Amino acid sequence: MIHVERRSVKVVAALAMAFAVAAGGWISANAADADEDIWPALQKDLFGDRAVVEDPAAVVLEAPYRAEDAALVPLVVRIPAAVASSVKKLSLVIDKNPAPLVADFTFGPAAGKGERTLETRVRVDMYSNVRAIVETEDGTLHMATKFVKAAGGCSAPALKDTDAALADAGKMQIKLLADGGGQREAQLKIRHPQYSGLQLNQATGYYIPAKFLRVIDVQRGGDRVFRMEGGISLSENPNIRFTYAGGSDETLKVVAEDTDGRTFTGTAAPKGS
Repeated sequence: MIHVERRSVKVVAALAMAFAVAAGGWISANAADADEDIWPALQKDLFGDRAVVEDPAAVVLEAPYRAEDAALVPLVVRIPAAVASSVKKLSLVIDKNPAPLVADFTFGPAAGKGERTLETRVRVDMYSNVRAIVETEDGTLHMATKFVKAAGGCSAPALKDTDAALADAGKMQIKLLADGGGQREAQLKIRHPQYSGLQLNQATGYYIPAKFLRVIDVQRGGDRVFRMEGGISLSENPNIRFTYAGGSDETLKVVAEDTDGRTFTGTAAPKGS
């Protein structure tokens, strides 16, 4: 059984590095029977003894039943306006991935009080439940679950050779999209190979060491929209589309940091500002 300490990016990173050392980690992730329900153990690891309740009124998750590409599985999370103002954190979990905790998104004041939407792409390593869990200010945990048929996403070959991929790492594209009736919308794309530690270098035959974005911090006018702390299950070249609140300063600033300690920044402002 794989254990991931709650809210510890260091643990996620260490786990990913461990999988890169030997095939034993790969076997441990895939030896579990496909029908085994590992959620009770994961829930305890991630949330302790707190109850996590399936609640479609608090969070909605959209995911394909059968993914076209296991390394690029699209997810959409919607948090209705009635509860969005009280939601402080969103966790994405893929039960049977080697590192099940995809990412934590901690929201700030610039996330807004209207309906909150977040879209991204993830890796799915074997047929698994995918979960979106939101935590409200009173500590209550609400969940949405989808079963996704996909396999091999965490070990899928890298699209570029390592030198070229790392040379491009950190390049950002930030698009300011439509104003949705009080809530703004933006799309963030960051070049990064997001090496999982489970991918083989086709030229050398060795595993590529795990390297991934561990933090992405997004602010609008100095106020936080969200801070993401993530791991190996976020797809190559992360793509995040999100809503946020408008303000007197509409400039978006993004600061990202990877497991090598490299920091990348980008900004975007409305035309004419």
